[in-house]
Amino acid sequence: MTLMVPAVNVADLKDTTLLNMGIFALFVAITMVIVIKASRNNKTAADYYAAGRSFSGPQNGTAIAGDYLSAASFLGITGAIAINGYDGFMYSIGFLVAWLVALLLVAELLRNTGKFTMADVLSFRLKQRPVRIAAAISTLAVCFFYLLAQMAGAGSLISLLLGISDWGGQALVIIVVGALMIMYVLIGGMKGTTWVQIIKAMLLIAGAAVMTFWVLAIYGFNLSDLLGGAVETSKNPNILNPGLQYGKTETSKIDFLSLGLALVLGTAALPHVLMRFYTVPTAKEARKSVVWSIWLIGIFYLFTLVLGYGAAALVGADTIKAAPGGVNSAAPLLAFHLGGPLLLGFISAVAFATILAVVAGLTITAAASFAHDIYASVIAKGKADADTEVKVARRTVVVIGLLAIVGGIFANGQNVAFLVALAFAVAASANLPTILYSLFWRRFTTQGALWSMYGGLSAAIILIALSPVVSGTKTSMIPGANFAVFPLSNPGIVSIPLAFFLGWLGTVLDKRKEDVTKQAEMEVRSLTGVGAEKATNH
Repeated sequence: MTLMVPAVNVADLKDTTLLNMGIFALFVAITMVIVIKASRNNKTAADYYAAGRSFSGPQNGTAIAGDYLSAASFLGITGAIAINGYDGFMYSIGFLVAWLVALLLVAELLRNTGKFTMADVLSFRLKQRPVRIAAAISTLAVCFFYLLAQMAGAGSLISLLLGISDWGGQALVIIVVGALMIMYVLIGGMKGTTWVQIIKAMLLIAGAAVMTFWVLAIYGFNLSDLLGGAVETSKNPNILNPGLQYGKTETSKIDFLSLGLALVLGTAALPHVLMRFYTVPTAKEARKSVVWSIWLIGIFYLFTLVLGYGAAALVGADTIKAAPGGVNSAAPLLAFHLGGPLLLGFISAVAFATILAVVAGLTITAAASFAHDIYASVIAKGKADADTEVKVARRTVVVIGLLAIVGGIFANGQNVAFLVALAFAVAASANLPTILYSLFWRRFTTQGALWSMYGGLSAAIILIALSPVVSGTKTSMIPGANFAVFPLSNPGIVSIPLAFFLGWLGTVLDKRKEDVTKQAEMEVRSLTGVGAEKATNH
């Protein structure tokens, strides 16, 4: 079956600017009202950090999906599939498999053991001060890398809608997104953020479903015809085969393995996703939220396959690459091709909501980590009251927001799915070995935790700085420089095993032993939940 593909003229998008801005403004106004209403009950630290543990399993499961399905999932993966076909779809597979690993391995155990943050779990049986500092530093680093991706996605999306192709205009867009993000988190806390995530998840999945069925309907609900259309438009049969992006050289094959490791292991260590499990009242509701989120996330990633190849067939790779926002513009351009300005405006507003919801979740996680782990537990030595702690968290939100704006401006133009993969690599290197050792290895000591966290974090960040991501190629963050001595774009294959090794080595060489009773208590609580309700409700 052969279809004539009418070309999408990017210039036509400028005619829709007012409509797009109107839809954006309406969405921002509605969500801001919801955030303000939700914030009225923010009286304690538990309200601000964990929404008062007032959400049901289905509500939290939908919010988890909203938190997890970021701009990378919608804009980045659709673009990656449209340009690189099979290799792009590996992002979808990696993100989905990663989620299952997180849920089966650590989610409920962490929820039973902790109170607000990942550091609560790690410091349960290890020395409080050094472990909390290390956990807070790694949390801030992971959140920063993830925020880069979301800000880059925001710049790409709104630049496309408003026809802004110059650097200054895109930088202004990122500044506006950052300011909105700061307002959401300052006003709403976790409760307001959760409601934004629930609304956004429902809109995103509904919008992706409409576009998926529309694309399939054009091809008579025949997936083979859709794939044939993608081959015909791209004039490249290899778009259906592995290796278009990662199979050309031995280095790129190793890079693919590194990417896979980072995606599959990174989710289980993402602080902003794990923190969502503290917003439900019981372990039973935590399990319910797991089931809901798996269904929603799994269905969405199946949609991305159709959307990506649909964009390849109906829009074309050349048009996507030439548009403001580049690869990240595939989904909005497909929406414009299918439903004109109205569908483009709706899908773009949903993508914008996606970015706002995720950056709000990231920001409150980072702020909670600094205020709860560093300020309250280390600086104030446990003597800070809840009001002071929340004030510190709010000030931290502003600082993180400003840093995210600056970083997002430099990362603008990078594929957001790729940038998120870097955040996953940092999370898997800095956090995952320590989390797993703390939960499952009785001999694990504070020294092992510190060696693993600082070693994994340093290795990941140094290797990223010395990789082609930052310099050495036309698509690097600093295209004019070249100090890329590390050949891989993702450091996971080196930094993750290194972090596990350092955790083991630090423990084996440590002559001091940890409190055996604390280890036993943590094991019982993490596996059964006994004592968890008392710990999480004060």
